[in-house]
Amino acid sequence: MPEPILNLTREVFALWRQFAWLPEWAVIGLVILATVAAGLIANSIVFRILIFLVRKRDLFWRGVVARARFKVRLAVLIIAFALAITISPLDPATSEFIRRTLLFAFIGVTGWMVIGAVDMWAVVYLRRFNMESEDNLIARKHVTQTRILQRVAAVLIALITVALALLTIPEVRQWGLSLLASAGVVGIIAGLALQPFLTNLIAGVQIATAQPIRIDDAVIVEGEFGNIEEITSTYVMVRLWDWRRMVLPLTYFINTPFQNWTRDSSRLIGSAFFFVDYAAPIDRLRAAFEAIVRASPHWDGDVMALQVTDITERTLQVRTLMSARNAGAAFDLRCEVREKLMAFMRDACPEALPRERFAAEDVSPSTQGHPALPEARDPD
Repeated sequence: MPEPILNLTREVFALWRQFAWLPEWAVIGLVILATVAAGLIANSIVFRILIFLVRKRDLFWRGVVARARFKVRLAVLIIAFALAITISPLDPATSEFIRRTLLFAFIGVTGWMVIGAVDMWAVVYLRRFNMESEDNLIARKHVTQTRILQRVAAVLIALITVALALLTIPEVRQWGLSLLASAGVVGIIAGLALQPFLTNLIAGVQIATAQPIRIDDAVIVEGEFGNIEEITSTYVMVRLWDWRRMVLPLTYFINTPFQNWTRDSSRLIGSAFFFVDYAAPIDRLRAAFEAIVRASPHWDGDVMALQVTDITERTLQVRTLMSARNAGAAFDLRCEVREKLMAFMRDACPEALPRERFAAEDVSPSTQGHPALPEARDPD
């Protein structure tokens, strides 16, 4: 035991002799109340000083102090209660058990405070980036990395905290060491049980570093179009176009091919196909298409093209290309081009609409192999 606590214990024992007329439980209660009250007063004073010191500092320190208020108060209560148990006239075995329990709780509260500090750092760091901007590639990159690493750090801190807390209990520590030393089967079973968790944890680190997907990426998974809504430590939530949610494990995006439409940029090129007649005036269609795209608020002013890409037995296949600032705008622009260009062909250029052609055959007797009839003559 540290020397200051021993000195304090001697002084308390000397003080007890003056209250020998009180029952033991009353003395213990008074010691606990006095110690806890002193701890709460000290905690209040310290926090007032900290709030005063960080009021002009950056958001991180103000947030850490604000979030840690309850946790630090709980830690102070644990310390004060442990000190009270140490100096009170309790049975040594009971006192040792309570102190061990309080140490277990103190380690848990400390880990909780560290996780809170990591969360506050993530909040402050992400305030630098605007996810609502048109070209939010940089923001999505940092948000994805921060969210995944934040969750991985929280899991690791929680595991370390639990491990340290269990090490304070000799019985549990000895039991665990004896199991691992005497039976390798236990280690194999534990490894198999933790394999999915560890696999997803490692996949999360890979996604955070290599970033095949980011928050708000437009993707096609399992034949469905959607956006990455959330990336946790074990799974990815994809918001589909019709507001459904698809939940996929992190390992899916490491082991399975998928389409990412916004990997390098949020801009996309959309396409729309038309089938027109052989006699369609392509120049007029191209001019009408360009006028439609230029007038659209969804076009980003970059790509715009109309080309004949195929010839079938009955029609020409025309492909239109137009770029937009993001996947949603590209979809709306494609729909707008289809609607307005079809209306133009119907109203102003009907010759562009596909038509069926039939060849009329000559069915005269000479073409069927019959001899020509003799010419009629007037009887004379």
